Amino acid sequence: MSPDFDRPTATVEDYLQEIYNLLEEGKPVIGARLAERVRVSAPTASATLQRMQRDGLVVADDHKDIHLTDKGREAAESIKRRHFLAERLLVDILGLDWAAAHEEAHRIEHAVSPRVEERISAVLGNPTTCPHGNPFPGVPHPATVLLASLSEGDEREIDGVQEEAEEDAELMLFLQQNGMTPGATLRVVEVATYNATMTIEIDGKNIVLGVPAAENLRVLDPTGATAS
Repeated sequence: MSPDFDRPTATVEDYLQEIYNLLEEGKPVIGARLAERVRVSAPTASATLQRMQRDGLVVADDHKDIHLTDKGREAAESIKRRHFLAERLLVDILGLDWAAAHEEAHRIEHAVSPRVEERISAVLGNPTTCPHGNPFPGVPHPATVLLASLSEGDEREIDGVQEEAEEDAELMLFLQQNGMTPGATLRVVEVATYNATMTIEIDGKNIVLGVPAAENLRVLDPTGATAS
């Protein structure tokens, strides 16, 4: 791992993490979308991106889409690992609510040194996913589809929550309170296209959720191959 003094600032690490998330979601990274994700104005995001380009972390193509350089990807994967380990530490060791772990991890991820990162990983048994089911960078994971793509009668195991959805505290609490967490098995009872809702059954209880919420939950695809 790189020494601490080689690390980007906490602000730049936040940008790198969101760029990485967007790319993993298959979405083009443009300044306006990134500004929305990091909750700053467009001019502020533009100024930070210019500094990141100067430092060799990102490049912009002819369409103004942002891409990580090799240096940028290494730094992005580093902050992602530290974020996931912080979440695991908070949930698995400290007993923090599953729904609150994402926000709290943001408060401590930047302070984790390589030495502490190594020890946390060892103490946790070298986890491969965060508590919300998202795989550590470079770790293979099963093929998945979004819950919203299922039909009535389909039964699947929940794989995880989309990264962007973890920022929605109310949604995360709803998922936790209704047992819609990784490893739970659900069955689609009804898909009501007329009002954009789905009814699913978990542990004998019916739960109604909107399609936008269902688009933020991944379920295992039994017909798919392992993704990398």
